[in-house]
Amino acid sequence: MPKLKYLSLFVLVFQNTALVLTLRYSRIVQGPRYLVSTAVTIAEGAKVLVCLSVILYNNGVIATLNILKTEWTLPRLAKVSVPAILYTVQNNLLYIALSHLDAATYQVTYQLKILTTALFSALMLKKSLSRVQWGSLVILMVAVALVQMPSQGFKQGGALVGFSSTIGLAAILVACLTSGFAGVYTELLLKSDNSLWVKNIQLALVSTCVALFGVFMWDWSAIREKGFFQGYSTLVWIVILFQALGGLVVSMVMKYADNILKGFATSISIVLSSVVSYLVLNDFTPTLLFILGATLVIVSTFLYSKPQAAVPQLILYNQPQPSVLQHSKSTIV
Repeated sequence: MPKLKYLSLFVLVFQNTALVLTLRYSRIVQGPRYLVSTAVTIAEGAKVLVCLSVILYNNGVIATLNILKTEWTLPRLAKVSVPAILYTVQNNLLYIALSHLDAATYQVTYQLKILTTALFSALMLKKSLSRVQWGSLVILMVAVALVQMPSQGFKQGGALVGFSSTIGLAAILVACLTSGFAGVYTELLLKSDNSLWVKNIQLALVSTCVALFGVFMWDWSAIREKGFFQGYSTLVWIVILFQALGGLVVSMVMKYADNILKGFATSISIVLSSVVSYLVLNDFTPTLLFILGATLVIVSTFLYSKPQAAVPQLILYNQPQPSVLQHSKSTIV
């Protein structure tokens, strides 16, 4: 079991760090620019194929066809349309955020999804938070504010033309909101009916359709001029692979990863992203404010994830439930 926990830690760190760094580099590297909408569409389509393959492997062809006949109905697909749309918007926003923010700032700021998930869980799932958890969320907000304070920490030379930290920050804040709401909404769906893999394939199918709509809505003229795969390179395909398979790999190891291990994974990912951004991507120079803010984010993550003793809690509703972080094990996003 200890070996499995260490393996889980490695997988979580690798996924959290590699996707962010490769995506960031793919957005600042010199050369033809690929279209974000097409990358998101391919990643969502790949999720459909992966989930379908798992269902086929577990159930066989006949049983799988029966499952699809039952579950792929318009009412059931409409039921998952809300989180599917939000996840698609979120994925597009994360590309935008990493086009305008360095990987280190992105990693720290994106931890605000803990705050949004906690709030939506308290409101929608009637979950309770301890005083320590509420305090950790306050620390998290202060930490992110410190990281975002104006400084000379970003090297403009590595940025895209039209770089704007304001656009990057706005994109990541909206992504945190969509992540929190969609995750909690999906948890409600998983409690109500059918299996994890069926729900994942429904989400991925609707997300693919939504992503395709975005392709035709915003990038059709560019596609007609230079093609669907314009700007694609080996690096771009690696980013898509991480995005498509990352959630699957993480979900497979989550049963061996407790909240403390996830806290370690987040902390190591922040440190690694900062080091690589500084030494390799050369688009970030750490400041005292950033170091202080990142340290507080790590502290707040551990405080929020720490198992709580049976002490009086600040309860929004009368039915205490498990930690809100548990919903992250549920879906591939």
